Amino acid sequence: MTDKKKVLITILVVIVVILAAIVVYAFVVRPAISGYTIQKQTEGVQIAVNSILASIQQNGFVAIPIGNQTLYLAPFNPQQAEQQPQTEAQ
Repeated sequence: MTDKKKVLITILVVIVVILAAIVVYAFVVRPAISGYTIQKQTEGVQIAVNSILASIQQNGFVAIPIGNQTLYLAPFNPQQAEQQPQTEAQ
């Protein structure tokens, strides 16, 4: 009988350890990894935006290739656009 009890206790201890590891992973490890990933994604976005802004300041525009097309970005001054006369199509 004592051998059966020892085996049962060992199996229960192993199950408790496995469940504890799952809880630690779910509530500690996974959120830490997710937070690190989000932080690095945010840094990547900041680097990309700063690169685009530097290129616009240096060249006056930036060309971003998207597939087989090119997207051109340039600064827009609404006050300057208001001063230019609008031509209407007739």
